[in-house]
Amino acid sequence: MPISKTALLPTRDGVGASCIWLPAESHKSLLDFLIHRFPHITADVWRARLVDGLVMNGAGVVFALDSPYVGGQHLYYYRHIEAEPSIPFMERILFEDEYLVVADKPHFLPVAPVGRYVQETLLTRLKDRLGLPDLAPLHRIDRETAGLVLFSKLPHVRDAYQALFRTHTIHKSYEAIAGFRPDLTFPYVYQSRMDKGEPFFRMQETEGTPNSETRIEILDQHGQLARYRLYPITGKQHQLRVHLASLGIAILYDDFYPVLRTVKDAEDDYTQPLQLLAREVRFTDPITGQPRHFKSERDLLAWADIPPG
Repeated sequence: MPISKTALLPTRDGVGASCIWLPAESHKSLLDFLIHRFPHITADVWRARLVDGLVMNGAGVVFALDSPYVGGQHLYYYRHIEAEPSIPFMERILFEDEYLVVADKPHFLPVAPVGRYVQETLLTRLKDRLGLPDLAPLHRIDRETAGLVLFSKLPHVRDAYQALFRTHTIHKSYEAIAGFRPDLTFPYVYQSRMDKGEPFFRMQETEGTPNSETRIEILDQHGQLARYRLYPITGKQHQLRVHLASLGIAILYDDFYPVLRTVKDAEDDYTQPLQLLAREVRFTDPITGQPRHFKSERDLLAWADIPPG
């Protein structure tokens, strides 16, 4: 199903319109098509979007509640901005030039709209703050993770920066506080095969050729915990969390690994942020040719701030 890659319509409250292609099919009405195309969205939600003028064509002409279905065109729609949890931590902008924005993300803030988070995301905040509707993240880090996130300001240079990640010519390092195993010799290289697990937002290790690799160095050790520097050679979802958990040294305050200890939409415990930080990024800028080195200004917990046990 074709999807337009060009944002023809403006953002609303920092959120762009979603786009779908209307195929040459027969439907009783546009509303009937939308209900059947998106079974996870209730009919009442689509009726409300149509009544509120949130569904339109590429020229911005709004569809009505009783609009007939006409295939062969793009349809755009905006989501309602529902009440969502307010994240009481602020991002920092570490660098900005003609092409890039480098932000230092706090724990708990999603990088981009997902699930119940739309306004309270790093992308939406930066679009509003900088007035950059075309801003797009070049990579993602978990909502629970703090640290560096790179954004592209211009669509035509985006692929050049994303190629750094595809070709592994960007060098990233993380820091983590996790369990300590005296029998491991560092630096330690861990490899495994990772695939989607259950529930859908978790990853699992499976048999087969490894597709993930992490280099682990130890920085400091305190009792049963240690502070590590982590180098993800590959970039699988939740890779660092899965690898350390598999080694029996799970990251402190990880509610996903090695076992799921949280429920969907549970309130965040701001006193126990996941002790994982995207600390440094190094690369040669593919547009300007300049060497780039960025470092997060955030820190993980000090030993004195970690409750015993």
